[in-house]
Amino acid sequence: MKLAIMMILVAKVAFSTPEPSIEAVKAKFDEAAVEWHAIDQVNWPAFPYHPLAEFRIMHSETEIYLQYHVREQGARAMFDYDAGSAPYTDDCVEFFMIPSDRDPSYFNLEMNCIGHGTFDYGPSLGRRHCCGDAIISQIRRESTLGSKAFGTLEGEQDWTITIAIPKRLYAQVDLDLTEFSGRTVRANFYKCGDKTAVPHFLSWNPIDTPSPAFHVPECFGEIRFE
Repeated sequence: MKLAIMMILVAKVAFSTPEPSIEAVKAKFDEAAVEWHAIDQVNWPAFPYHPLAEFRIMHSETEIYLQYHVREQGARAMFDYDAGSAPYTDDCVEFFMIPSDRDPSYFNLEMNCIGHGTFDYGPSLGRRHCCGDAIISQIRRESTLGSKAFGTLEGEQDWTITIAIPKRLYAQVDLDLTEFSGRTVRANFYKCGDKTAVPHFLSWNPIDTPSPAFHVPECFGEIRFE
């Protein structure tokens, strides 16, 4: 079955500093009226739960900015550290992207609902380079649920996380990768929770595998940087 390929345009914005505060990033998302995109593909019938999950994305000369909004029943946050954590077992949002035209490596950023997680890259699931805290700490983020592990929460939870990724971090696979403007790259966006009360695995672009799998670059959609 041939899957549809989603495509979005990533708006380019300007800030007065190369690394604006997260408050400034949040304000810019609203000021520029950046569009929200649904993470609503339920690819595996065995996991039908689909909380509301959406994202928006923009970029500047120096950084890529992400904002995720989630409304779900309950929340799980066991990890309040980065390197060595397993954010996908918590309530988690993820961004996978192949940044280079010359290297097949894709990066996967995985952040739990309190903004802790991992940043890895490589050409396949079995060949990943796990970035340490020296790299991950350069990714600025802030969640409305705070940054401290709380275990589990019950009832409806509504949360937003805003993330700023310096573009220089993607040069780890391509030293000439300094400009994204005008380029189209492959990417996908996810919401999951492997060990939550109701495990779920949602994607932006559809995935055609027999069981839940996000490390499937052939099922990435396309994003074009303005």
